[in-house]
Amino acid sequence: MVQGGTGLIQTPTARMRPAGDLAINYTDNHEYRFWSVSLQLFEWMEATARYTDVRTQLYSQVESFSGDQTLKDKGLDVKFRVWEESYYLPDISVGFRDFGGTGFFESEYITASKAVGPFDFHLGVGWGYMGSADDITNPFCNLKDSFCERPVGYSGLGGKVDYNQFFKGTMAVYGGVEYQTPWAPLRLKLEYEGNTYEFDRAGELEQDTRLNVGAVYKWNNFDFSLNYQRGNTVGFGVTYQFNMHTFEQVKVDEPPRELMTRKPPEKVEDINRYRLYTELQRDAAFILSDVDIQEDEAVFYGRQSAYRDIAEANERTGRVIASELPDSVKTYHLVELNGNIPMVDTVIDADAFIAAARYESLDADITNTWQRQNPAPEVREDFKPASTSGFFHSTDFFWTQTFGSPEDFYLYQTGLIFSGGYAFDENWTAMGSLSATVFDNFDKFNFTVDKEDTPLPRVRTRVREYVSNNRFSVDTAFLQYKDQLSDNLFGQVYGGYLERMFAGLGGELLYRAVDSNIAYGVDINYVKQRDYDNQFEFLDYDTVTGHASVYWQPEMLPDTQITMSAGRFLAGDKGVNIDFAKRFDSGIVVGAYAAFTDVSSEDYGEGSFTKGFYLSIPLDLFVLRPAKGRGMFPWIPISRDGGQLLRRPVRLIEFTEPRSPFYD
Repeated sequence: MVQGGTGLIQTPTARMRPAGDLAINYTDNHEYRFWSVSLQLFEWMEATARYTDVRTQLYSQVESFSGDQTLKDKGLDVKFRVWEESYYLPDISVGFRDFGGTGFFESEYITASKAVGPFDFHLGVGWGYMGSADDITNPFCNLKDSFCERPVGYSGLGGKVDYNQFFKGTMAVYGGVEYQTPWAPLRLKLEYEGNTYEFDRAGELEQDTRLNVGAVYKWNNFDFSLNYQRGNTVGFGVTYQFNMHTFEQVKVDEPPRELMTRKPPEKVEDINRYRLYTELQRDAAFILSDVDIQEDEAVFYGRQSAYRDIAEANERTGRVIASELPDSVKTYHLVELNGNIPMVDTVIDADAFIAAARYESLDADITNTWQRQNPAPEVREDFKPASTSGFFHSTDFFWTQTFGSPEDFYLYQTGLIFSGGYAFDENWTAMGSLSATVFDNFDKFNFTVDKEDTPLPRVRTRVREYVSNNRFSVDTAFLQYKDQLSDNLFGQVYGGYLERMFAGLGGELLYRAVDSNIAYGVDINYVKQRDYDNQFEFLDYDTVTGHASVYWQPEMLPDTQITMSAGRFLAGDKGVNIDFAKRFDSGIVVGAYAAFTDVSSEDYGEGSFTKGFYLSIPLDLFVLRPAKGRGMFPWIPISRDGGQLLRRPVRLIEFTEPRSPFYD
């Protein structure tokens, strides 16, 4: 579909892609160019984010601000299936187009789709942009007079959901048919739309007919489209799509240890410990910190460095242990560490594990041979690593990007982050990070509101100065104390340079039980704003910020995590930040967040409230060997000063990830 999502040419249908499908679309439509990303979050929900280039309008009449760049408009769409197609009944969906932007293309619609052989028939009704033809009387108008007229414009300064416009004003019928030709790659489309193009953002467009025709040619993961619209306009586009559930990378890896010819030692004294420890690292990527092997029980303390899937990691580790320990050892403990603090104890029933690994029963399930639990006090007390101090370091890349800026449609900055530190013991650590920009086009980034009288403290809108003044930046440098305070309670305190824009000190508590779908946390911080001209000096702004947070993985929405954080933000405003993350079978996580505070949309500025999206991609989707680690790709449509969280360098929800994994 021209504007992204699943549909005919200009109009959406009730159809949904397979769950996990991601479609990236570009369409050239004469007066408009559309870039869109559509995601099938669930089998019943489709979401689309879109940028529109309005070729007939300038971004701004102020040449020094944006020159001759054309107007860019952001939009969000969402569609829900309310009835699934059966033998007699069609798919039925309800959708909202451009509901979270400036509303230039805002529409609501109800649509139905029914397949008959190679034909797929579609019929719908639309309001707003899709209903300007005014074919039929709005039935809601009979219920309440306010539904007879649709309010014009948009509330606040854009970016808000205008509920007061939903299903109001004129209404039109639209529909069409798709034909799957005998030649598999080719589909043909005929559409009758409900828009008259009288009130378009590009100006009134000439429409000779409400009929549109098009064709789609599929090649591998690409769809190439060609259409003829309004009786006078040719359009074309290309869509790339892949499924985030099934996306994977072929791995070059040894199979798990075979136990069919297992020849264990007779007794504990005969264990070849060097071989056991070496092969745990080589075959199972389990890096040991301490081991306690008794006559009937063995405890292995370490961390998993490569395998993201818990079942695969446990099975590989268990197979190595089973092949090297005598039969007298009836229980294996795999104690996962993070920062030398035991996080979770996987207790394996040795006899049941070996029987399942040797396929001694047709219905044996090896995952039923272990259970994950909180490390018992004696297990924690017996942990005595050879050393709890030492240096550590890592190198990662970063990618910062923004779409639709006045200076250029796409601004980016990428480079390397060098992190490191020294652990004094299992509790005290000094660490920091240095970022080095390698490629960017932020020299075009001239947006500033330095002379503007803003009602909020400038906690984020000086981003231009921070990102462009320093090719090399000391992002963090701080001292941290962390500890497990009780079975399920963790705490930390920290102080120093906490992020690129703020320094200070703070503390956090987190309650998180093993494999629980809910966790609770609270943090409080005193921070002072860092100087963008001199990284080691400060500006004249300080504040106290902190939040009470709930982290919830709801059972009714599998593989999702909802985070709600209520408290005081950096600019002193109070409210709640809501983060929604969806994980797919490949490990890719797609997330969105929004902050709602006591700052009015007028005081906040363009966009009306803070919101953003992100994509978290596992490293092992790009390498041939199993690997842990992730890359984060954010998209923040507009960043202002309200609803801004402190970017704390260490968060306990991430530190305790092994206790109830979501990302790994």
